[in-house]
Amino acid sequence: MVWFYPGSTLSAHELRISVIAVNTNLAAAAGALSALIFMKMRHGMWDVGMTLNGVLAGLVAITAPCAWVEAWAAVIIGLVAGILVCLRVILLDKLHIDDPVGAFPVHGINGIWGLISVGLFADGTYGNYTTSAPYVTGLFYGGGFGQLIAQIISAIVCFVWAFVMGWLTFYIAKFIFNGIRVSPEEEKEGLDLLEHGTPAYPYFQPIQH
Repeated sequence: MVWFYPGSTLSAHELRISVIAVNTNLAAAAGALSALIFMKMRHGMWDVGMTLNGVLAGLVAITAPCAWVEAWAAVIIGLVAGILVCLRVILLDKLHIDDPVGAFPVHGINGIWGLISVGLFADGTYGNYTTSAPYVTGLFYGGGFGQLIAQIISAIVCFVWAFVMGWLTFYIAKFIFNGIRVSPEEEKEGLDLLEHGTPAYPYFQPIQH
């Protein structure tokens, strides 16, 4: 993602590419730092897995605002993202919702946070040069609530679309494939071995209860 976002400008002659690259790296580093410190304070251990999730959370959160915000805002966005991913992983565990890699806390929650952050931190210095569209200015730069409301609406629309289409897809697949859940024995053995013929983590042994 560090190279993907700057590359999305499609031209190295576009000077905003440097802002995007710096913001992307800053948010990722900040996400890692806040997740690392949060887990240390909560559990008394340095959690490498959650720290890496913090990196991803920072990268996801900066996706929407990477070209629109200043460097200090990218750091704040990343710091918040790192904490959000930790809190949501803990919450899903308490609710007994199966998300072993933290996909929704990383991509779902922080995707929403990234969208909203545009309406907060957009500094008004970057806009669409090819049309008469106004530059984007967030709430913290005197832009009012207009852009923030637009970003919240877009986040809600994305969530509803993804939820409804995901539910329909799995509902239809349930009947086409005569169920989509494997047996408890296959769950313990691991789907990597079942589906691909090789274990993903051969040096890890399941705990026997």
